[in-house]
Amino acid sequence: MKRSVQTPLRVFTLTVLAILCAAGLLTIIAAGPPPDWPQWGGNPQHTGEVSWSGQNLNHILANIVYDPFVAEEQAANGGDLLVHYQVPIVDGNDVYMEFKSGQFTKPANWETQNWLEKKLSWENGQLVEKWSNTSDWKPVPFASVVSFNGPFWEPVYHPVLVGNFIYVPAAGGTVAKLNTSNGTTAAAINPFGTTKDMNIFVSGPLSADKNGNVYYNAIKLSSGRPWDDDAVDSWLVKIAPNNTVTKVRFATLTPNAPTASDPCQVGFSSAQLPWPPTPDAVPTTVPCGSQRPAINAAPAIAPDGTIYTVSKAQFVTRYNYLIAVNPNLTLKWNASLRDRLNDGCGVLLPIGGPGGCRAGAHVGVDPEINGPGPGRIFDDGSSSPTVAPDGSVIYGTFTRYNWSQGHLMKFSSSGQFQGAYEFGWDITPGIYSHGGTYSIVIKDNHYGEVGSYCDVESICPSDRTATHPNYPEEYFITQLNSAMGVEWKFKNTNTLSCSRDANGNVTCVSDHPNGFEWCVNGMATDGNGVVYANNEDGNLFAINQGGTLKQKIFQQLAVGAAYTPASVARDGRIYSQNAGHLFVVGN
Repeated sequence: MKRSVQTPLRVFTLTVLAILCAAGLLTIIAAGPPPDWPQWGGNPQHTGEVSWSGQNLNHILANIVYDPFVAEEQAANGGDLLVHYQVPIVDGNDVYMEFKSGQFTKPANWETQNWLEKKLSWENGQLVEKWSNTSDWKPVPFASVVSFNGPFWEPVYHPVLVGNFIYVPAAGGTVAKLNTSNGTTAAAINPFGTTKDMNIFVSGPLSADKNGNVYYNAIKLSSGRPWDDDAVDSWLVKIAPNNTVTKVRFATLTPNAPTASDPCQVGFSSAQLPWPPTPDAVPTTVPCGSQRPAINAAPAIAPDGTIYTVSKAQFVTRYNYLIAVNPNLTLKWNASLRDRLNDGCGVLLPIGGPGGCRAGAHVGVDPEINGPGPGRIFDDGSSSPTVAPDGSVIYGTFTRYNWSQGHLMKFSSSGQFQGAYEFGWDITPGIYSHGGTYSIVIKDNHYGEVGSYCDVESICPSDRTATHPNYPEEYFITQLNSAMGVEWKFKNTNTLSCSRDANGNVTCVSDHPNGFEWCVNGMATDGNGVVYANNEDGNLFAINQGGTLKQKIFQQLAVGAAYTPASVARDGRIYSQNAGHLFVVGN
């Protein structure tokens, strides 16, 4: 038989590919279906929707503690669990989840804890640990809740799954590329030099596009006064599958923003309540600080490769930008979140009377600054942009003047503001595609005990239900149409605080007459439009289209919490979180 001249070349080629892959220099996307839920929001657009059906919430199939410090965290925060957690990453029978170890000292010293990524696999009906990797990543430093600059709630540690690798945050703004087979390091990727600069931080979840490029935000802070001094620098980073790195400074992406020393408005003082002090009062100013990434924000990537991220000024919360970046990391456009909202005094707030603006206020103004309401960004949030099927971009912001509910803001793919809905705090909105159009799914908490726009009881009574009976304390999952109009709402009416003991027994007490808020920051919707969401009452809910209850199941504990996401696997199992436990729920 004549010997093929191609055989040596084929053998050589396969050998080279094997060497490159083993060295982490080549990512080979495995044949078969893509991962079920590989990143924040489930996909590069962060829509949180899947094409398959979720299982019924009949049984708890797994209950695994990933945060051993929950009781200590609650004790340090008046019973609340102020921690952001990773979404469970699912790839067939494999699950990747954040775990914590080390020591809990107090919230102000969260760097004494360690963050691990573990691979768990289903074997004989049990989730079995396959490997564990301890990262040297630490969160950005703790900040005072009074400053609203820097986080008071523990920031999120969040990887992304790409092919045969899972990329995890590491110290110094770096990323470790781990082999999914055994958790070993295929590559240590440092965009900032050969040594780790411990004043640089990976500041939010890693995201990946359809081509396997990984994106994240990084920030460099002052070593001695991280939140009192201006940010030293910040970047949007891109890692290609071959481990090459490019990055762009946030200063380059926001050339039209106020400079670090320019004056930026802050709110009137409490001594001037009710606000605005006069119909034409002008608020005081402070230096803005540099534009830098919002803590906990994950970049979103549109199908055309456009990357979306958000920035905020270091020293103020009202000067922020939604940023669109070309695949080569050049600026496409940015859009200010300022001067967009006109639903303050005389619209969402009465003029005069309890909880209202001062008599004579101009209609529509945010009373704290006496001007159009801006979409504010706090570093305790975890909102990230979502790219809708029509290319528009939706982002959740904070506003104080509507009982701290925030606003969901919508922009076109070219940066034009398209409108807002009066809830947006700490939510990455989900999408439900249907009938050639789409809907937007969010939590919609009408918070109680916060006052309408200030914290002075005599001016802004904290009993919202008594003061504003037509707009009482209530808690909804809400679905909007593509024009931001309400399609339906589901209200949680449960009043029972429950807990599960070590023997599985559940005890309850009725102590929440107005219900519990939805403690979800990333939505999950299956192919039938069923929405899955955690609530602070400790239940995982399945909500049908139209806003009717399909099912709910109690997990561990009714707890005031920083918000947690859920994910839906291809086999229909739901991966949920409650009180530092990973729950898997299904038939």
